[in-house]
Amino acid sequence: MAEVVPFPMARRRTFIARQAQIAAGMRQEAGERYIQHQLKTQAQTMRRRGIDEEVISRELRCMDAAIRANLFMSMPTPKGRA
Repeated sequence: MAEVVPFPMARRRTFIARQAQIAAGMRQEAGERYIQHQLKTQAQTMRRRGIDEEVISRELRCMDAAIRANLFMSMPTPKGRA
C-alpha cells in the first residue's frame, strides 16, 4: 500500500523561501516566534484535512529544517571564506 504524503513541505520551495525571508527580516526572537507560528498553522491545516499525526510530525520537522537551511544559506559569509 502506498503512503500518501499531504504536501511535501521541503519541496514547496517558494513557500519555504518566503517564510525564511520573512523570518530573516526580524530580530532573532521574533523570527523564531514567526517560524513556530507557521509550523503551528500548518499543523492545524493538516489536522483539519484528517492527516495522521505521525505524518504531520514528520512534515513539520521537514518544514522546520527546510526553513532553517534556507536561513543559513542566505547568511552572508565573512570575508576571506567561501
